[in-house]
Amino acid sequence: MNTNQKIKKALMVFGICIAFSSCEYNVENEDGPIEIDLCDPAISFATQVKPIIDNNCITCHGGNQAPDLRTFAGISANAERVKDQVTTRRMPLGGSLSNEEIETIRCWVENGGLNN
Repeated sequence: MNTNQKIKKALMVFGICIAFSSCEYNVENEDGPIEIDLCDPAISFATQVKPIIDNNCITCHGGNQAPDLRTFAGISANAERVKDQVTTRRMPLGGSLSNEEIETIRCWVENGGLNN
């Protein structure tokens, strides 16, 4: 076997080894990702969510710009929209919510947006 054939054979073996060893790392978890939902099901609209809305959203959404977020009915009717806007940090304009405030709104909406 000449030198070129030996080099080709060695490269082929090396390539096969890399191909087989990389397959091991590309296998997805069959059970899917593990998600831990730390939402407190007892988040209160009156004592936790409404104060966040009042302190950060009412300046613009207090009846003079849609959606109107002054009441439970207005907030509830727009709950998914509010959640989307705050979790993507598009709202509030000119301000920001803490991670805890964002999680409070997200969890409240995902737990059914109760008037509690």
